[in-house]
Amino acid sequence: MPEAPSQPAAINYKIGNERLIKVTENASRKLNSLLEKQGRTTGALRVAVIGGGCSGLQYKMDLVDGPANRDIMVQSANVRVVVDPKSALFVSGSLLDYSDDLQKGGFKVTNPNAVAHFTSLFSISRAHPGSIPIS
Repeated sequence: MPEAPSQPAAINYKIGNERLIKVTENASRKLNSLLEKQGRTTGALRVAVIGGGCSGLQYKMDLVDGPANRDIMVQSANVRVVVDPKSALFVSGSLLDYSDDLQKGGFKVTNPNAVAHFTSLFSISRAHPGSIPIS
């Protein structure tokens, strides 16, 4: 007897709030524009913390279709942001902003919990349209 087609497994994620990460209107406009250009109108911004940078940690951002298992999803300024549980420990209380300034433009994460009290700048990579690496 033939097997019935299997249903994809449900994605289990949590709903967070802007105490985890808040997005400014400038960042929201830019992110929505990027998501629209990629045809991901229901997509999200993934924010992760990885090793490296001046405090031993740096941010990595990618445009994704939605949350993955165990992610925390935050709706802020009409943008969905997803963060994995480990990164959430470091991201908590951060503000994501965007500036189109020619010299210091790009995405900027301000994290009040950073030991070195510095901000990180990000820009869009043309080589990888879904990736937003540190500039």
